[in-house]
Amino acid sequence: MPLPLRGLAAALVVAALAAASIAPAAAAEPVRIVALGDSLTAGYGLPPGNGFPAKLQAALAARGIAATVVDAGVSGDTTSGALARLDWSVGADADAVIVELGGNDALRAIDPALTRENLDAILARLAARGVPVLVAGMRAPPNLGEAYAGAFDPIFGDAARRHGALLYPFFLDGVAGDPVLNQGDGIHPTAAGVDVIVERILPSVEALIARAAERS
Repeated sequence: MPLPLRGLAAALVVAALAAASIAPAAAAEPVRIVALGDSLTAGYGLPPGNGFPAKLQAALAARGIAATVVDAGVSGDTTSGALARLDWSVGADADAVIVELGGNDALRAIDPALTRENLDAILARLAARGVPVLVAGMRAPPNLGEAYAGAFDPIFGDAARRHGALLYPFFLDGVAGDPVLNQGDGIHPTAAGVDVIVERILPSVEALIARAAERS
């Protein structure tokens, strides 16, 4: 082989080896987001693949974002229940957490002071672990009256500010009260309702992923 060609071949081999060596590092692991919530997260009444975590993961993939959204929703769960299971629901491998809780507290007319205390404890423990959090707020049903709503509704924004978490003010924004987007119980969204939730919360989730990237 003539000398110039030998030099070119050697250069190509070196370049190929270099590319091979950096390829695994360049292939970033999917960000792991745990959705800690109740039946609104768990996809109550919906076929598999139509709940919030699955549809959020698909929406992120459509935007070129590699993410695994873990369904840590338990139907009927309150903030007390979520606090009790926090450590095993949100494992050490979680890069970020979406906290969607409080609906069952309100439906059971639990004292807002207890809801506030529980949510504060959840966010404090996640903050201590350095895990970025997006708080998805909830609102009290109108039938509980203005006094209850006045004590309940601000809980989520207050907790997010106190612990430096991101806030999406109302998880059911654009869906609550719309019979077309809710199942027969008027509480749980249909698959189309979940689509609306995902579309509206997506920018906040992208901000959460950006925080997770800064942390890593």
